Amino acid sequence: MFGSIINGKEYNDSKNTKDVLNPYTGEKEAEIALASKEEFEQAVTNSFDTFHNTMKEMSAHERSDILRKTADLMEERTDEFAETITKEAGKPIAFSQGEVQRAIQVLRFASEEAKHISGEVVPMDAAIDGDGRLGLVKHIPLGVVAAITPFNFPLNLSLHKIAPAIAAGNTVIFKPAEKTPVSAYKLVQLFQEAGLPDGVLNLLMGTGDIGEALVNSDQVHKISFTGSLPVGRSIRESAGFKKVTLELGSNSPNIIFDDANISEAVDLLVKGSFAFSGQVCISAQRIYVQKSVYDQFLEQFIAKTKNLKVGNPAEKDTDIGPMIDEKEAERAKQWIDDAVENGAKVEVGGNREGTVLRPAIMTNVKRNMKIIAEEVFAPIVSVIPFDSEEDAIAYSNDSIYGLQAGVFTKGLDRALRVADKLEMGGVWINEISTYRQDNHPYGGVKQSGVGKEGVKYAVQDMTETKFIGFKLKDAGKK
Repeated sequence: MFGSIINGKEYNDSKNTKDVLNPYTGEKEAEIALASKEEFEQAVTNSFDTFHNTMKEMSAHERSDILRKTADLMEERTDEFAETITKEAGKPIAFSQGEVQRAIQVLRFASEEAKHISGEVVPMDAAIDGDGRLGLVKHIPLGVVAAITPFNFPLNLSLHKIAPAIAAGNTVIFKPAEKTPVSAYKLVQLFQEAGLPDGVLNLLMGTGDIGEALVNSDQVHKISFTGSLPVGRSIRESAGFKKVTLELGSNSPNIIFDDANISEAVDLLVKGSFAFSGQVCISAQRIYVQKSVYDQFLEQFIAKTKNLKVGNPAEKDTDIGPMIDEKEAERAKQWIDDAVENGAKVEVGGNREGTVLRPAIMTNVKRNMKIIAEEVFAPIVSVIPFDSEEDAIAYSNDSIYGLQAGVFTKGLDRALRVADKLEMGGVWINEISTYRQDNHPYGGVKQSGVGKEGVKYAVQDMTETKFIGFKLKDAGKK
């Protein structure tokens, strides 16, 4: 039984429990004890008190050392963490190994950033009557940060919230996805082993009710959430004066111009469309291909997709495993069927076997179909021809989302021109929309969210700017 961890103590005697199922086998992997109302209140109060009594006194080098030690410990247990992710999320083991490596990198980035939170000197004499005055700007921690995380990257996306928060000097209440709680539990234990003081990182096992209560708590100062648009919208409406970072949905376009390296684009987009069964926020969902190379691209894309190995995520050579549960797989299959009923064509894949949905390539799609208009979050991609650069830009921007896009072209002028016109938080040139590094600013526009992640940028957003002014002896005298 895995329970909440509050002030270093585990609470696992609740009668309100939930099973954690392996998405591929359907077998029970673990059982969690859901946090009670009393445990929630204890966690919030403890996080608030620990911030004022412990974290305010902890030096930057101490925070940095703990983050570095946590990274070192995780590196020693890479296989254990990867196997945990595969069992509870259904992610192919090779991809789980990659996620652990990224998580280690995030911890090390955060360890460095903890030592580089700098302020500035304001040139007060630039203003009238500013002579003889000194202005300093400091960046101080916010207090209690609530980290509410999804199932699809249960380790790395959690650390994109937790590690910057600790680096900046905050305490954290960690509410992981209920489908992937074991990796969260092991992560908190790892921080404890690395020497993080009790109460700096509290873990609350629970459902969406816990997240809602965190949003409404007066003792929580920031909400960092990754998840669905409806939940994100609700958080934004309820958060009041709290700072919020919301990483929400996407419907990522990728544009293939006629001067692109088609073979390279195909190889990248097979990965970018179907990795982790498309359950990636920036998964390639719409591929716009210039008409003169459309047939060439589609033929190669179909052939490469047919070669993907679909099956048991525990096997090292598996490319595509299950979706997170049968309900999601059935929902995605229904979206395919609805599109076909309205004239779309399935070029390959689209068959469902339990939680496994075979990668589907769709053509002859219309803009009002769910597979185009909404976030599909499944191994489904649509390939659509276009005539002109202007058309490609217009089609790509025709979405409520704007997280990340990919553009394939050999023309530098065109690349920069198109990137500037795409309504996205990020644009990759000759790379898939699905690609993300952990050290660049990452976050969407429109209804894809607010705020930025990427360790350096998250640290900045988890501090408050404080001005300190000095009137010196001869101020105002000239």
